[in-house]
Amino acid sequence: MTGDTYLTVAGPARTSFTVQGSEFIGHIRPVERVDAAEAFVDEIRAEYDDATHNVPAYRVRADPFREWASDDGEPSGSAGKPALNVLQGQEVENVVVVVTRYYGGTNLGVGGLVSAYGQSVKDALDAAGVVEERPHEAVGVTVDYDDSGTVRGILEGWDCEFDADYAERVSFDVRVPVSEAEALRDRLRSATSGRVELS
Repeated sequence: MTGDTYLTVAGPARTSFTVQGSEFIGHIRPVERVDAAEAFVDEIRAEYDDATHNVPAYRVRADPFREWASDDGEPSGSAGKPALNVLQGQEVENVVVVVTRYYGGTNLGVGGLVSAYGQSVKDALDAAGVVEERPHEAVGVTVDYDDSGTVRGILEGWDCEFDADYAERVSFDVRVPVSEAEALRDRLRSATSGRVELS
């Protein structure tokens, strides 16, 4: 992976298949923070609380880098580690996956579990699609109406995504690549003669 780019999934996806009566459902989504990954794990566990197992794994670009997995009651090393291994092997980051298993009455053995959990994560990755992404940061921009056209023009010409909220003053929620954020702040300050409020 080059410098400041990384691989992640394009969006959320869900896949499922059955092995000897056990159903495996893979849930995957992109996340930007550890708390978002853990919230997704909790959400799936709540939604599928009748499942035999909900096996989570995630890799998040935090400071420090965080990766984590759990076997959630499956034999040690048979579920969480194989799920995480697939994410590592594909070099995807800022991604969380939960594999839900409904036990079908036949023991698959450790080898069978390793294979099924790994396949479930592979299928979910394929369904979600892998994309190259750059680290982004959120920048809050607030200006008076007089400056809003200038600011909007700069944002539209910049490599960023934004939402505008026109209230008493105009607020822009901007998502900009980390490598560009400081230059954008400088440009907005100079274009508004320092009247812009940045957060």
